[in-house]
Amino acid sequence: MSNNNTTTTDTKGRCLVLLPLPFQGHLSPMLQLANILHSKGFSITILHTSFNSPNPNNYPHFNYVPIPDTSEANLCVSSDDVGKVIRFMHDVNINLVDPIRGCLERLMSEDKGVACLITDAQWSCTQSVAEGLKLPRIVHRTSNISSFRSFAAYPASHDKGCVQSISDEETKSKALVPGLESLKVEALPKFHAYDAEVVSKVIERMVQATKRAHAYFATSSSSLLEQDKTSLSWLNKYPPKSVLYVSFGSIVKVDESQFLEIAWGLANSKQPFLWVVRPRSIEGSEWLEPLPNGFLDRIVEGRGYIVKWAPQQDVLAHPAIGGFWTHNGWNSTLESICEGVPMICSPSFGDQIPNARHVSNVWKIGVELEHRFKRREIESAIKKVMVDDEGLQLRNKIIDLKQIASFCLKKGGSSYSSLEDLVNYILSF
Repeated sequence: MSNNNTTTTDTKGRCLVLLPLPFQGHLSPMLQLANILHSKGFSITILHTSFNSPNPNNYPHFNYVPIPDTSEANLCVSSDDVGKVIRFMHDVNINLVDPIRGCLERLMSEDKGVACLITDAQWSCTQSVAEGLKLPRIVHRTSNISSFRSFAAYPASHDKGCVQSISDEETKSKALVPGLESLKVEALPKFHAYDAEVVSKVIERMVQATKRAHAYFATSSSSLLEQDKTSLSWLNKYPPKSVLYVSFGSIVKVDESQFLEIAWGLANSKQPFLWVVRPRSIEGSEWLEPLPNGFLDRIVEGRGYIVKWAPQQDVLAHPAIGGFWTHNGWNSTLESICEGVPMICSPSFGDQIPNARHVSNVWKIGVELEHRFKRREIESAIKKVMVDDEGLQLRNKIIDLKQIASFCLKKGGSSYSSLEDLVNYILSF
């Protein structure tokens, strides 16, 4: 099929149903994809949970259908608690199968029908639902293929005990995953302190359902938190490449001692910083209460700015930003690459670990903290990225990647062509 034959006439009236996972890092890219497909002429229906439901005012040109929740208990989860998020993904894939099927049957019976279903990869239950309804399903997974390989290897490695049996870090750094010898054990997703059996089941179901789905892997705001845009006017005071942006995403939590190590690492670096501290992201605290008396007056007011949430893409695009201290969720990693901002990596769980390995060891566009939150290591990493010659080398390499990414989005580029192929693929159903 020729990519050049796609027109809004071909797509007009065709309804696509999109089902996002109701967490910030999953919801935003799904709605952005929906917006692109709408611009191609498709009618868009967003199927969603009542928990973290999208704001219709941000995308008024979409239709919204809430899934009837079988139990309010299914949706009582804090996005700040990774263990509960994992349990949530496990439970809704069992308890919401029939309500999702019912919604799709009703939508398919309407005049427009449904051309296909596009779901987050974590909605593994929808593969069997789609197959039963003879409805094409496309999986939307916004992470890199290397992380998918590591997720694919995780259940078998867990069952064989190869991860648990290696306690020595030096040995683990060299050990290879059985059956996938190109992948080191240290690069597997990590879910310490969470129910190992539940984690393994969630990942295995996601991988299997993704493999069975069809092989296809601006925008209005889709933030679930209110963005503090005063951060942009604050950045205007600083010269180019002088400010470190610090944000660990919408889920990662830290304890009080880790929070204080971050604070003193930032303070001791003597570098200007914009720091996102989500409310209740510090265990046992509402917001900034653990900071020592006078810290805000002495340190922050002089060369730092703390907000509860920031318009991240706008921040990373600001000329004052010279580095990004990140948890390496794929959205954040990709946004940093697209704006040419070198990274300090503090991965916490899941695909953040292989993402950080690629940033620091493969692409060499950032540095990874060996001990995630130790003030001296933090101070050293900040100076390395923001001040030292090594930081200049990192910046040069990520600028090269930025140019490659920019080309991908232009006509003839791989991302541009992939979107055209996706549209043509949907039209072939």
